[in-house]
Amino acid sequence: MKLVERLYRSPLGEIMSMGARAIFRLAQPRMIYGYRDHPTQNFRKFTRISSTAVIMSPEKLRIADHVWIWHHSIIDATEGIAIDEGVQVGAWVGIFTHGSESAIRLLGSQFVDIPNTERAGYTRGGVRIGKYTFIGAGSKILPGVSIGKGCLVAAGSIVNKDVPDFAIVRGQPAKVVGSTVDLDRRFFKTKDFSATYYDEQALQKVLENPNDRASDES
Repeated sequence: MKLVERLYRSPLGEIMSMGARAIFRLAQPRMIYGYRDHPTQNFRKFTRISSTAVIMSPEKLRIADHVWIWHHSIIDATEGIAIDEGVQVGAWVGIFTHGSESAIRLLGSQFVDIPNTERAGYTRGGVRIGKYTFIGAGSKILPGVSIGKGCLVAAGSIVNKDVPDFAIVRGQPAKVVGSTVDLDRRFFKTKDFSATYYDEQALQKVLENPNDRASDES
């Protein structure tokens, strides 16, 4: 297995990735190393996407490296999606950038004859997900939403509004219920993760003494 991983990360990686994706699409789900980011034409050798993930309009999906997209998720990049470094997307997640929830009633049988850019009541809007954010299994990200870096979206959430950096959100619709800075501060009490932590700004917040900050604010 180590040999296979080394080959994936070599110049042969892209060819292996394309072949594996074609083969495993017909078999049981597999996580496949490597993905070519269409807008930049850069090969993301550490990105892993399930053979069962569905990507619509891949030419409008900008994806960084070290991204994970698990089984049976739908990435609808029709209106553009940007997924930053280190984002993890759970299974059965839907990330959507367009919808016809009102247009089908307004346009009836003429719906299919009208270009989507001209359809009345048609929802559209690009999505962005900040670096090292986690999207829990079964969640839905709706058109036009921007999710900050270092966030945690709880499983089964429906995100219909922008999410600030370092937020923990959950619910239908999703609401902010906490901060990953506070969550990670608990881990730092057992070990110093400064050397591997994902973001310098977040690290400074984690290392702050919340009691000192409260005194300053008062």
